[in-house]
Amino acid sequence: MRPNTRKRSKTTSGKVMAAAAALTLGAGGLVVVNVYASAHETSGGNTVKQSQGGVGRAATPAASTIDCPDVGSGLRQVPDQARAEVDRELAALDTQISEAYRRLQSSARAIQQDSGFANNAIMNPLKDKRVATIDRIAVAIGRQGDKPQGLGSLAACTLRAPGSQDGTGNGQEQGQGEGEGQEQGGGQGQPADGGQVAGNGPVAADFVDITSVQPNVAPPRRSKQASRGTFTTRCGVNENKLYNSDNVIVAPGVDNGAHHTHDYVGNQANDAFADNDDFAGGATTCQNQGDRSSYYWPVLRLQDGTEEFDAAQQGGGAEGNTGRILTASEVTLDYVGNARSRVVAMPRFLRIITGDAKAFTNGTANANAAWSCTGFEDRQLTDKYPVCPDGSSLVRTSKFQSCWDGQNADSANHRTHVAFADPKSGACPSGFKAVPQLVQRLVYDVDAPSLDDGGRTSPFYAVDGFPEQMHKPVTDHGDFVNVFDEQLMNKMVQCINTGRKCQ
Repeated sequence: MRPNTRKRSKTTSGKVMAAAAALTLGAGGLVVVNVYASAHETSGGNTVKQSQGGVGRAATPAASTIDCPDVGSGLRQVPDQARAEVDRELAALDTQISEAYRRLQSSARAIQQDSGFANNAIMNPLKDKRVATIDRIAVAIGRQGDKPQGLGSLAACTLRAPGSQDGTGNGQEQGQGEGEGQEQGGGQGQPADGGQVAGNGPVAADFVDITSVQPNVAPPRRSKQASRGTFTTRCGVNENKLYNSDNVIVAPGVDNGAHHTHDYVGNQANDAFADNDDFAGGATTCQNQGDRSSYYWPVLRLQDGTEEFDAAQQGGGAEGNTGRILTASEVTLDYVGNARSRVVAMPRFLRIITGDAKAFTNGTANANAAWSCTGFEDRQLTDKYPVCPDGSSLVRTSKFQSCWDGQNADSANHRTHVAFADPKSGACPSGFKAVPQLVQRLVYDVDAPSLDDGGRTSPFYAVDGFPEQMHKPVTDHGDFVNVFDEQLMNKMVQCINTGRKCQ
């Protein structure tokens, strides 16, 4: 890991290459590997009898998982002086889960032969490392403020069988059981025939025909005080091919903090080491040079066997993100108003994350994925990828939080300083102010995958993500750093509040 004060050089192609030495996964979540599961399991993985944190002697091959509580999402108060140290320790938790994941991958035979191997050689050492790291996080916070209590309860991880945990609490993926389609399309790390890339998803059960979905979009009714205008900024589709696997919001100063590759439009200075001065002075792809904001999202890949520039790198192929990177044919960035009130200006350098990159394991509390097809955008999917009919293109839409606490440009868990308006009334929570809402719409021209043969005839597409998240559509997310200049932000606010359409 590089020190926070050191900038990373960029290649002449404009791509920022991730350089983390270890395969890191995420401070919390399920890690999927192929080991031999308990003989008490059914082939679908929906009935499990095993001891806490252990794996029984097995006769049936299945995928086992490591489930660790997500420490970062539980941190509500981190003093500014402690944030850099806390970020580094959260990254260390990621590395520890990574090491356990890699050990499980290479230990299938040992686990088959010795039912205690997983606990003794993997799970117990992992817990010991996490105890020490979590204690360092508590101490770092305690030096500057009140030391958090109870974090130690987040140290223990559990080895689970498939279907027994996905963050939703019901032992199944939303919509369909996790046992369906496991062997198709190279899912769960198994190599597939017909040129498919070995990986950890998606599977056929992750897709649904959009024409079979009922309309489900119901916008809130606007009051007389609603702000009805729209401001559009045009920033391209990442023609510059600026990619990296950093996340300057969640993991500043940490290489490969996202563990998946991002597309970037707008500000071209964004990497793990960018600060507000870098953003203020960075070049922008936006037509209006008053918008130097950074808009970024995980790339979408076609799992066709293509070896991209990051095929052997962290964030790319080394972490299960394989196949041809698809560039959106259209990127629309609109700012809209509030259904109940006027909006106020966003603070400069406001940071917003929408959605949850770990929603498959964390649960859906922060999930905000919205998948659809052109011509069918009154039907939005959270937990499925759509199969679009001929003549229709794939659409990813992210509606960002539009209520601000009036004080902070960021927060310890990168969420509590902003909020969503009430979905029915459109009102912001008490103490929050309505700000222009970013609506990001990405359109892709990609052929519908062939589900009957596991994507062999027409390959699956999938969003990049943490390996343990299995490329589930529910993990889609977007990131935004506001770097509008004051004059253009004021123009946006006036435009929205007066009901006009501007750019």
